[in-house]
Amino acid sequence: MLLYIITNAVLFSFILTNENIPQALADWMLGHGLGMITFLLAVNVILLLAGNFMEPSSIVLIFAPILFPVAMKLGIDPVHFGIIMVVNMEVGMCHPPVGLNLYVASGITKMGITELTVAVWPWLLGMLGFLMLVTYWPGLSTWFPRMLGMM
Repeated sequence: MLLYIITNAVLFSFILTNENIPQALADWMLGHGLGMITFLLAVNVILLLAGNFMEPSSIVLIFAPILFPVAMKLGIDPVHFGIIMVVNMEVGMCHPPVGLNLYVASGITKMGITELTVAVWPWLLGMLGFLMLVTYWPGLSTWFPRMLGMM
């Protein structure tokens, strides 16, 4: 079941890339003069929507090269932006229809996907709250690398 999901997600990412949809998205963002806060909100929405249909490695391979330069032009720290992408990917792994973690948990617990999705909602809401915290408080993402002298 997992290989079927991953195969379809990779096929979908190929179609998106072939149709130049990510590039059009980046052009649209820069063309509309989005500020840092609006851009980060748009990134979260785009990545969460992509997480509905694609698996994380495909999302990163498609959207990181497009969104990263826009983030740099807006002055967003690269470490902070990377952590935002990773947290978005984890949220995507925990909600249907492609949420691979749900399918793994379903296989382990012998629960149906619908039943498991209902059980996961409180945790998913907590993850979305953490995503907002990480997104709009950059110091949370960068304090440890700064403490180690890596930034």
